[in-house]
Amino acid sequence: MSFFPSPLDSPSLRLAWLAGLSKKLLGAGSKNEVLDLIDDALSVPAPGGDQGVLEGLARLYRGQVDQVGSVFDQVDRVARKGLPQVWVGDTSVLASEVVSAAGRSANQMSEAFQGCATVLLTLADAIGDAQRKDEQGRGQLLEQKKMLGGKDGFFDDLHENDEEEWDRKNAAHLGSSAVDLMHDAVSDAQEATRVAARDLNKWAAEARAGKLETSELTAVDKLMLADTGVAGADTELNEILTAGDLTRASARMDLLSLDDEMAMERMLAASDTPQERAYLMKALAAGHSVTEIGQFRDKIHGKDPAWLRRHLSPVVTGADSLKDEGVGPDGSNVNKEDVTFDGQRWIQGGDGSEGTCVASSTVTSRALVDPLYALGLTGGPDGQQDDPEAFRQRLVAEQHRLHTEGDGGKNWGGMGPEGQERINDTTVGSATGTDYDRRDLDSAADRRAVLTDVENAVAQGRPVPVDVKGKGAHAMTIIAQEGDRLQVYNPWGSTTWVSEDDFINGHMGKASSNDLPDAYSVFLPR
Repeated sequence: MSFFPSPLDSPSLRLAWLAGLSKKLLGAGSKNEVLDLIDDALSVPAPGGDQGVLEGLARLYRGQVDQVGSVFDQVDRVARKGLPQVWVGDTSVLASEVVSAAGRSANQMSEAFQGCATVLLTLADAIGDAQRKDEQGRGQLLEQKKMLGGKDGFFDDLHENDEEEWDRKNAAHLGSSAVDLMHDAVSDAQEATRVAARDLNKWAAEARAGKLETSELTAVDKLMLADTGVAGADTELNEILTAGDLTRASARMDLLSLDDEMAMERMLAASDTPQERAYLMKALAAGHSVTEIGQFRDKIHGKDPAWLRRHLSPVVTGADSLKDEGVGPDGSNVNKEDVTFDGQRWIQGGDGSEGTCVASSTVTSRALVDPLYALGLTGGPDGQQDDPEAFRQRLVAEQHRLHTEGDGGKNWGGMGPEGQERINDTTVGSATGTDYDRRDLDSAADRRAVLTDVENAVAQGRPVPVDVKGKGAHAMTIIAQEGDRLQVYNPWGSTTWVSEDDFINGHMGKASSNDLPDAYSVFLPR
């Protein structure tokens, strides 16, 4: 029997192995070779998973929906009674706002339980179908093996009459089709598992208040911080604190000295708006000291939510941004959103003329995760400026600084992968608490395999740099995920959404132009 290279290693290896066996069967020159190849195929493990267990878990999740609905009804009744304007929690938030947030949280929880149940039922059906397809393929292989009988001896194998040749070729042809069924079963199970992991990771990231595990804040404070979005925008698409922010802020809160902890709580309690409070916690999540946060607080205290949005949140996602409105003449999506400050775009070179796409993507990524950094660019040293031209000058200067740090090319053009990884580590990773590793994407299979890691990273609020090529090369950043869509920031000054299929199958030109269709590497946070 031929050597089998560790079929348990990964589904991708099984797929490649089965595809190779299917081709080899069609070219097999002897009965014994056909039998060996059939045995090789039968040795591949069937798709794993217990359909019944998955269905049971789905029922368990679905059973929670009615209980959460009862909680929502009770909260809703309290909200409609007209609460007095009293302050609650360590950070002094209005009771009426807390009840509203609790209602939204209960509704989101119900959606999460229902969503998880649907994901698990879909996965159970897919696993069951894949296992039945695999079983059908194995059954056909066993039939062909039985039809051929035992192996020929040395002298039997020297001559093959017409009937024996027909039997061999027929078995090889039917065996190849059977192996194709097994290949499809592995592929179907792999894709169903990837989609389930994507959706379950997303629902887990949406369980937001629970990620603030610190004992230094009350449940009310945690709920309000997790529920706050940027002003005037869809909250679920624009939460100020990402899942990763909440986790890091919680861990760092617990490490503060008693004096720093009290200072932090005083700043939170004195905040004029939920948005101000959330940006202070985001600053803590980005690794800043309480002293630095105090200086930041002095710059933003008393500012209205619209001012905070403009200066501290470079990307604000519109609810209609997910609409597919087709592509324009250059192959890019018609539905794009400009990323601007006072009309000046967050764009490479300040006007799109320079080749600093890597550095420019990195600048915007850091601004997304660190409000102090964002304010330094938008508001200047004192944080109070509202001047688009001054912003453009600071933006370009910072792009040039990182381009130089990453050993970019002369005349502000091009940067190698080592420099790209380095500046993402020092600039973005220093705020999110993790370094980046490059992952080369040489095929559609590679891009499909990396999607779960990409989507899990952005669900946690960690931007993922992506490099694309075609007639040249370009660097962009994946910053969010909704369902099977990825939100991409292009340092030409806009964001748009592409599908998983676009990412996998060479249609990334929708985020840039049709000259740059193929994603050839990503940089993943460890």
